[in-house]
Formats: sequence, C-alpha cells, structure tokens
Amino acid sequence: MIDGRLARGERARTAALDAAVVLATESGLDGLSFNQLAERLGVSKSGLFAHWSTKEELQLAAADHAEARFTDVVVRPALRAPRGVRRLFALHEHRLADIASGALPGGCFFGTAQFAFAARTGPVHERLAVALEHWHVLLERLIAEAVELGELRPDTDAGQLSFELNALGTAAVYESRLLAAPLVYAHARTAALERLRGLSPVPNLLPEV
Repeated sequence: MIDGRLARGERARTAALDAAVVLATESGLDGLSFNQLAERLGVSKSGLFAHWSTKEELQLAAADHAEARFTDVVVRPALRAPRGVRRLFALHEHRLADIASGALPGGCFFGTAQFAFAARTGPVHERLAVALEHWHVLLERLIAEAVELGELRPDTDAGQLSFELNALGTAAVYESRLLAAPLVYAHARTAALERLRGLSPVPNLLPEV
C-alpha cells in the first residue's frame, strides 16, 4: 500500500514537471506559477505544494527535469551515430529536430530561461549556468574525439567551435518562432555543415550542404 502511494506520488510529480517544462517555454520560467500549473493539470494547488514549497523550488526542479528530457530526446539518440564528426553533427541535427517538433511551444526550455535569467543572480541563474556548462562540456568532448580520429583538423579550437554550434541552435530557437521556421532550420543546418566540412579532412563523412 505504501509503495503504491509512493509510485502514484512520483507519477504525479513527473506529470507536473512535464507540464511545468512546457509552460515555462510558453510564459517563461519566471512566469511559471503554482496557479498556472494546477490549472493546466486540473489539480488543486495544495497538491503541488506537497512536492515544492516555493516557486524557486519548482523552477529548479523544472530545470533539472528539462535537462533530463534534453538528454533523453537529443543527446542519447545523437550518441548512437558513429564517433567523430558524424556524431557531432548528429547532436546538432537532433537539437534542431527537437526545436522543430513542437513538443515545447517555445522551442527550447533553456533557450528561453537562460535569456530571462542571464542578468539575475541566485540559485535559478546558477542552475541554468550549470546546464549551459554541461552542454559545452559535451560539445567540446565530441569535438576532441573527432580531432583524435582525424575527422577534424588538429588545430580545431574546441571552445570556439562549441560556441558556434550552440549559437546556431540558440538562434534557431527564437528565429523559428518569429520568421519562416523551415528556412531558419535550413540555415542553422547548412551553417553547421559548412563549418564542419570546412574543418574536416574527410568532409565526405558529412552530408552535402
């Protein structure tokens, strides 16, 4: 009986966080509220307080959940590609596919949240900064692997290339919500391909631009 209650509680918490991540891309992480979340889920606000006692706790939990979701939806599928430049490009393509999927109305939880909290201080700002650092660490690791395999030039600046690939994905988030989305995604894909093919001694491993 106790285990059943715990399982139901965990399912309810997960469903609430799924909804919170979606809502945060619609109204912003700062706009995420217990009232809004309760209304979306059709539950009482008091039920949500059983999981989080403050708005900040909810925001931090949503950030954790969003990062876990990103790992499941973007990172793990990309890591099935062959090591090297193809895996690096797969990561970019899976990120673009997630932005384009409509699963998150705002395109990307972190794209919207990091803009909103960039000039602030406090635990939420710090949590979002950690998520961005994790993303760059992953990108730079895949870039280093591609260099080791001879699929990127030895003089490739991993930090610079990581910045550029992230910038292309970030631009795709907001431009696709304001301009013609298919063209935005095509530009983001082409720009990454051209950059990677230009740095690769074996550009034929990548699709044609």
